[in-house]
Amino acid sequence: MSLFETLKTRCRDEWDAYTRHDFVERLGAGTLPLPVFQDYLVQDFHFLVQFTRANALATYKSRTLADLKAAHAATGAILAETELHLTLTERWGIDRATLESTPEKMGTVAYTRYVLDCGMAGDLLDLEVALAPCTIGYAEIGADLAARFSPAPDHPYVEWITEYSGEDFQQGAQLAIERIDSLAGGQLSDKRRAELSEIFRKATVLEADFWQQALD
Repeated sequence: MSLFETLKTRCRDEWDAYTRHDFVERLGAGTLPLPVFQDYLVQDFHFLVQFTRANALATYKSRTLADLKAAHAATGAILAETELHLTLTERWGIDRATLESTPEKMGTVAYTRYVLDCGMAGDLLDLEVALAPCTIGYAEIGADLAARFSPAPDHPYVEWITEYSGEDFQQGAQLAIERIDSLAGGQLSDKRRAELSEIFRKATVLEADFWQQALD
């Protein structure tokens, strides 16, 4: 079992609350109100800006060429992910200046700064575990929604589901799983496993809170 699967198993209730949140279910069914999705996507743009910073921090924390390359690739993938957000917001008449000047909500600040703090205070593995619920969780959610709802071209959120169920994002998630295992380097002490589980748990709860923020 990968370290990611171990962490997910230890935090099963929190993981299910995140990946099967009412926001996610309604998005998959196509019944999520557009203003709710718009609010989420604008905040998610800010979220991705901060996650790009977190991956830049991973570059700084890296000590091997392989780790540097992995962090660089992850940063590029997040920057590419923002293109979906820019495409949709421009379609809604929200220009780049307006998008960037919209204030971050507290849920956005809480989650992204928690991840950055994990990276600043801990090592590269701490940071990658804090990133995992987003990096790997969105791939799991996208694949699940695509399989269960098989969205047609006229589904209101087909582009979002297609983005996260797509091959590129799925491959990125698998690389993230392998990266965590590589950084763990084999057997972890019970104390270290507990520390990582708590980081993963908090980040997963903050992911669910991010969905709820849009619904609220």
